[in-house]
Amino acid sequence: MARFKVVLAYDGTNFAGFQRQPHQRTVEGVLTNVINKMAKHPNPAIIVYGSGRTDAGVHALGQVIHFDFPFKISEIGMLKGINSMLPLDMEVSQVIIVDDDFHARYDVSGKRYLYRFDLSEFINPFKRFYTGHWRFPVDINRIKQAIPSLVGEHDFSSFVASGSTAKTNVRTIYEATCYLDRKQNEVVLEFYGNGFLYNMVRIMAGVLIEIGSNRRDVNDIERLFKVKNRNQARLTAPASGLYLKRVYYEGDDPDHPTKLPVKQR
Repeated sequence: MARFKVVLAYDGTNFAGFQRQPHQRTVEGVLTNVINKMAKHPNPAIIVYGSGRTDAGVHALGQVIHFDFPFKISEIGMLKGINSMLPLDMEVSQVIIVDDDFHARYDVSGKRYLYRFDLSEFINPFKRFYTGHWRFPVDINRIKQAIPSLVGEHDFSSFVASGSTAKTNVRTIYEATCYLDRKQNEVVLEFYGNGFLYNMVRIMAGVLIEIGSNRRDVNDIERLFKVKNRNQARLTAPASGLYLKRVYYEGDDPDHPTKLPVKQR
């Protein structure tokens, strides 16, 4: 048995999220089927473990999974084998043989997400599945003034959707940045932290775009931390604009070695 760490990208448009679900097309389900076909359907079946879930419509540039494979195969052989069988909305970018105790979820030390808002007056048919749409005027300087308030350790209770199973809403954001992509006419937000709650990035994006449109005070994030009330944050930005950009593990970023607050194995 060799344990493989796999980095993959996927277009989340036609997936019902990452996690395997009955009678639904999911990223985990497609990967599980492909890898078990490569192994000629072993008994017991090969299980795929992901770094975390993404919701329906959310994209990934650098999702990470691991699995144990029962036959000898090189890293490049595994990469080519998986990609030859994957649908066109998925692609493996890297395959590494790792130690037997590596775990794609439990060994995570941080994650990086980005969010894209298209600012066109009308919805661009070529962007509708890949950006959130915001047709109102945006002052990028207001967002740049507000976004540093998210950095640091905070209780993000106002930024978590109902249905979260997290034991604590305290998370640490290492970096939070924004810029205006004039060529694409998009506001691009990026967040890097030790962990993110259910819909947390989409809610933060919603708050920031409202600040940019002068619908909130530029210092409103500090108030939201204090009130700990999800209803006060209001908007959840569409899933289409969200991308899991990178997953970090020990050694990837020595400046921020803290692991995600997840359940013990």
